[in-house]
Amino acid sequence: MSNIISALRKVPFEGVCGGLALVPAALLAQPSERPNVVFILADDLGYGDLSCYGSRYISTPNIDSLAARGAMFTQCYAGSGISSPSRCALMTGRHTGRSRIRDNQCTHGGIQGIKVQTSGDTTYVRRANLLPSDTTIATVMSAAGYRTCLVNKWHLDGYDPKAAPHYRGFDEFYGWTISTVHSNAPYYYPYYRFHGDSLITIEANANGQHGHHNTDISTDDAIAFMQRNADRPFFLYLAYDAPHEPFIIDETHWYDHQPWYDDARRYASLVTHMDRAIGRVVAEIERLGIADNTIIIFASDNGPARQAPLELFGCAGGLRGRKALLYEGGIRVPMIAVWPGVTEPRQVDAPVYFPDFMTTLAAIADAEEHLPQGTTGIDFSPLLRGLPQTTDDRLLYWEFPGKQRAARWRNWKAVTVKPNQPLELYDLDSDPQEQHNLADKHPDILQQIEQMMDEARVESENWPLNN
Repeated sequence: MSNIISALRKVPFEGVCGGLALVPAALLAQPSERPNVVFILADDLGYGDLSCYGSRYISTPNIDSLAARGAMFTQCYAGSGISSPSRCALMTGRHTGRSRIRDNQCTHGGIQGIKVQTSGDTTYVRRANLLPSDTTIATVMSAAGYRTCLVNKWHLDGYDPKAAPHYRGFDEFYGWTISTVHSNAPYYYPYYRFHGDSLITIEANANGQHGHHNTDISTDDAIAFMQRNADRPFFLYLAYDAPHEPFIIDETHWYDHQPWYDDARRYASLVTHMDRAIGRVVAEIERLGIADNTIIIFASDNGPARQAPLELFGCAGGLRGRKALLYEGGIRVPMIAVWPGVTEPRQVDAPVYFPDFMTTLAAIADAEEHLPQGTTGIDFSPLLRGLPQTTDDRLLYWEFPGKQRAARWRNWKAVTVKPNQPLELYDLDSDPQEQHNLADKHPDILQQIEQMMDEARVESENWPLNN
């Protein structure tokens, strides 16, 4: 990995400004004292899907350039192995043993609604949602004077329209919600899209046309937000859909020459297309004159899905498992942070995970007084500053209630992906692929971890274990 990072230092950006209306140069902002934060989240992107993380198949020059300029984390963990609980951990600073949402669907309570399958079939499921009493990163940043915006995917509203992002701390919202079924259909070329409570239409995609890809729509919204708020501190959460299935994209010229099957070419194109969009975002930050005072963070919400070209591309980066599993391949994700003038180009091997971001960003934004009680993350901003910090002498915890559970403590990983099955134990220092179960050799360590796991979780009304 270190050799890859060294090679990246000379990689330039390939961003373009696109066709957006530009702010006149005379109005370009001077940096404020507190840094802006642009948090970019991919959807179902694997640990091994980026060039800077070792992919030999997918081109990601703009993300590689971020990695060459900032801190590239080798042991960042998502909040969960699937979308809703992972994003809940990210937004609320609580791991899935204490968070509001612990799985995409709940077993008790919540609200019943329609789930549209990729095939077009519909089923009825129950989902939990964030409540008004839940404090989000946006709530904390807003209280500190930041203008906050979510672009595209929220996935924490369940089936409650009043649990959309602009009801949970965000000043602005442009995207789709679970609660309005047709707002995210047909996914990558949507006709409907929310601007706050208003459901607008994308005429370029009317009548099933593929006129404007959702990655580009989201990038336009993000850039417009930055242009409007370049003279004040802002927090932008840009949550792309790519490369979540179904793999729908018409622009595949990057890989049309490859002898891959169609979905593999489209999967790779979704990633490279997103990379190009990120180049546009970075280019606009530079053009607005706020690059020196803007932190850019890039990560993925969980590992690659089973529909991805897992074996062909090695999407999980050699790690065991995939999306929906609590093995490393399902929860270890790429993460890059660029903080100009603060973060030196370096590889960071210290473990961090999604519940840490609320505490970390609050520290950076001087908003710690607004943090809620009960967060389970730490402030890892010293790592961004190049300072020594021990982050593995604590328990990192995950669960799908009644199905799977996992924890990391120091170099040890305890995990089971089957209900009512004993925990397996792995030494991640020597066995990051989780191939050698050491539970029988170290029962004392496993018992210690299991006790900490039991203490880490609290009962959930939506996922009760005893009912």
